[in-house]
Amino acid sequence: MNPNEPIYDARKLGIHKMALLGLQHLFAMFGATILVPILVNNYFHGEGLSVQVTLFFAGIGTLVFHLCSRFKVPAFLGSSFAFLGGFATVANLETGRFATMTYGEKLPYACGGIVIAGLLYLVLALIIRAVGVHRVMRFLPPVVTGPIIICIGLGLAPSAIGNASQCWPLALIAVAMVIVFNIWGKGMFKIIPILMGVFIAYAAAVVMNHFGVTNADGSALLAFETIKSAPAVGLPPFQIAKFDLTAIIVMAPIAIASMMEHVGDISAISATTDRNFLEDPGLNNTLLGDGLATALSGMFGGPANTTYGENTSVLELSKVFDPRVVRMAALYAVILGFIPKMAAFIGTMPTALIGGISFVMYGMISAIGIRNLVENKVDLTKSRNLIIAAVIMVCGLGLTNGITFHVGHVTVTLTALAVASIAGIVLNAILPGNEYRFESSKTKDKVDEKDRAGYV
Repeated sequence: MNPNEPIYDARKLGIHKMALLGLQHLFAMFGATILVPILVNNYFHGEGLSVQVTLFFAGIGTLVFHLCSRFKVPAFLGSSFAFLGGFATVANLETGRFATMTYGEKLPYACGGIVIAGLLYLVLALIIRAVGVHRVMRFLPPVVTGPIIICIGLGLAPSAIGNASQCWPLALIAVAMVIVFNIWGKGMFKIIPILMGVFIAYAAAVVMNHFGVTNADGSALLAFETIKSAPAVGLPPFQIAKFDLTAIIVMAPIAIASMMEHVGDISAISATTDRNFLEDPGLNNTLLGDGLATALSGMFGGPANTTYGENTSVLELSKVFDPRVVRMAALYAVILGFIPKMAAFIGTMPTALIGGISFVMYGMISAIGIRNLVENKVDLTKSRNLIIAAVIMVCGLGLTNGITFHVGHVTVTLTALAVASIAGIVLNAILPGNEYRFESSKTKDKVDEKDRAGYV
């Protein structure tokens, strides 16, 4: 078998190798997924989201997404960072009923806003189902989605650098191992470069920690106190969402950003796997899955979910595109939700190690965006295309704090990615010369056959 040949059915590798590949996806999403409840806990002064609940609904949400997308799309759903600003705003609400609430009492109302945000996905899914993906995708051609994908990756780059800078030697070991196993690895090792990078870099961290190497801020590379205090087994601390118009107005508009990010991620996964998931199973079904996963998570005290670019990078590196592998990672996440001690152990991964792994993965996301432009033959010598791409890139990378405006007494922030997406869609709609036609996979296959035969 050609080691560079994509694998669409991982069952031929055997269950043990599939289990390892699933573990690789788990490690890829873990750092970012648990970071969301950690940050939200800061906003709510220790009374925020639970890591256990977050992991549980990352797994359940991924399985719900796969069910809605007919088990065809190899996507993993982790915690969305887009809603962090909304959580911070709700935590600081001091008007109306929120004036006398503790931080812990405010949290269910933030989660209620997430439920409504998830339901907004369903509205867009119904619109796409009614008018057809071809009409919708006319507003989302590669000249829009390509730069958005690039912004997703480059927007995460400062996080990778910030994490890696805690201990550059350890981060570089992780980067080197991913590159070595991806380029020169043989057999199974070639398709689990992320996992090998994590294992070897963690072993290096143990040795470095033993010899007194610390993070840049003076803290220890490895700290095991949380493992000792965590119970071996325990139910996730679920809580039921509550609803208030003020909190809904804060949280729900953020769905605009996350829906645009969803389109970019599905486009990236399609480009990576050479499958048109926007058509089959259809953007309406992937939005339905993402929205239901988000609403379900919010209803029981979890964060919003979103398709994860980190796992798209794993697909690109491993060349294993079987959704079954991703579903195995989802099952691992569900199980970890009931094993706090194991979750705490994985949580001991040094910040620099996560930064080193992210160093490769986030860059890979942007590279996929560039490839999306190239493969769709986007002509950047045309002024309209160049302007659209330029505005998206500047908005997506330059507006680091997004755009904030007020609706009554409530502050609403659109993330940089949301602003970039809206700007790109509007410019593509109003500028003359939009000649894009969304091709079905069957049409594309016929064109490719003619191209190979010399007819095009």
